[in-house]
Amino acid sequence: MINMRLLIASGAKDKFVYLEELSAALINMGIQCKLVRDIDYARGFPSKKISDWFYSDKQFRKLIDEFKPDAILIERCTHFGLFAIKSKIPVFLYMRGDYWKESKAAKETLYKDKPIMRLVIWFRDRIAEKCFSNATAILPISHYLEIEIKNRYPKNSTYILREGVDHSIWYDVKTSSLKHPCVGILQNANVWLKTKELLVLPKIIEALPNVTFYWAGDGVYRDRVLPHLQKYDNFKWLGSLEYPDKVREFLSEIDIYALMSGMDTLGVTVLEAMLMKKPVIATSVGGVPELIDDQKTGFLIDEGDSQKWIKTIIWLFSNYDQAKKIGDSANKFVKENYSWEKMAQDLLKTISQHTRNNTP
Repeated sequence: MINMRLLIASGAKDKFVYLEELSAALINMGIQCKLVRDIDYARGFPSKKISDWFYSDKQFRKLIDEFKPDAILIERCTHFGLFAIKSKIPVFLYMRGDYWKESKAAKETLYKDKPIMRLVIWFRDRIAEKCFSNATAILPISHYLEIEIKNRYPKNSTYILREGVDHSIWYDVKTSSLKHPCVGILQNANVWLKTKELLVLPKIIEALPNVTFYWAGDGVYRDRVLPHLQKYDNFKWLGSLEYPDKVREFLSEIDIYALMSGMDTLGVTVLEAMLMKKPVIATSVGGVPELIDDQKTGFLIDEGDSQKWIKTIIWLFSNYDQAKKIGDSANKFVKENYSWEKMAQDLLKTISQHTRNNTP
């Protein structure tokens, strides 16, 4: 058993749920683990609250003094990361998204005509630069993302840390709210590089009038997409679904799961759909091909190829036995390669290489 005290700092609420699972797995392995929200201990410019601009590191230092961590895991680049680096405690940056592409996209789309927000992003980029440059190691979620990091920080230590997923919560539940045959899409619309791929849907919907397409998700770019889709009777928008219960119901009932994304570092919803034994069709971008063995555990489609989408959906609905076999193979792949226990083991192995408390 490794003797270690690990501090984990989470940012967004949805990420906190995932890191709770990781924390629980670490605790089960005997690790003294503490999970916190980064904004509770470190704030600063460019926070929306002016009072936060003058926030000191007092709360952060108190946290460190009381818990005395051997290592710190952060999942976003904020003032917490800066404080952590200054503490001289080994800092590991867990990377689930392509920071640089998302930042660039925000400046070119959402904040294109908002100079103040562009200044905010510029300042956040400076914070990110310090976190990336000084982290003990960067832990990308996929090989694709590791290449992106190495192109920018060739001297940094990187280790791929595959996402965990709780196998026990992804099981079939009886529901009857959807019209069949159907295709389910479960993704938010907060990054335009990802969301824009949904604009291939109209051609697919038109070609398959007897198939109902359901989109579960929401986000700032929703209204850029919905007007192109809601004019069709065989398209339904469900909005955001409560996680995990309503998501489980949705995945239980759909016939095919579709990920239509112009950029994705991995695709956690793909893993969840695969655990539900659903045949998955996904855009072949980013780290998604690392999840899907084309035509064996799912199907990969090039960006913008609506005809391939149409042919693949028709094939799946026409070949039930083969579709079921693909779903079963996908389920087996995820169970063997993605779990919180495996993620915790890989994380500890990496941290132990960079800390003093690394003896069993």
